[in-house]
Amino acid sequence: MTTDIEEKIVVLVNGIPASGKSTLTRALAEQFGFPVLTLDSLKEPFMASFAPVDRLRNRQLGCAAYQAIWQVVAQAPTRCIYVIDAWFGFQPKEVLQQGLQQAGVTRVLELWLAITPDEAVTRYQARLTDRMPGHPGAEYLPELRKLAETAQPMALGPVLQLNARNPDQAAACAWLQRQLRLPISAQPALSASG
Repeated sequence: MTTDIEEKIVVLVNGIPASGKSTLTRALAEQFGFPVLTLDSLKEPFMASFAPVDRLRNRQLGCAAYQAIWQVVAQAPTRCIYVIDAWFGFQPKEVLQQGLQQAGVTRVLELWLAITPDEAVTRYQARLTDRMPGHPGAEYLPELRKLAETAQPMALGPVLQLNARNPDQAAACAWLQRQLRLPISAQPALSASG
């Protein structure tokens, strides 16, 4: 789906680990038909190939995947809108700004999943056995708790904040529809309960 305006737009689905980015990203992609890029989907095949992966290598692969995202966006047609799922705060904001500039992005929309420290720790702990080896384990929980206390959106354009406990997917879709000035026929069909 494209807009009538010759802009290169990205939709950042942002939040700390375990905030529900992937679930929201899937809902947006299904609703609008936008292509998706996720940090983990680019990083994890390399984690599998280079196993075992320690925390340092995980971070290096994350940084490389981050750069790959902007190279893919740079090669896309101007009117292609990507939904990008990542915790954008894992690097300085300036790195994001450089990536956006190199990719030729002219407009940034951000969906921020706000989560409490307790909820973040509970969710992360619950999925420890489901994560690919190489992702931080239980030793990361105290760091995640501190991160949840201070994490903020990147705010390089309009931001919609959602409660990670129960994100309103219909509201997110309606907000994006308005921001992108899409025709009424593209209006979200999700129910208010998400």
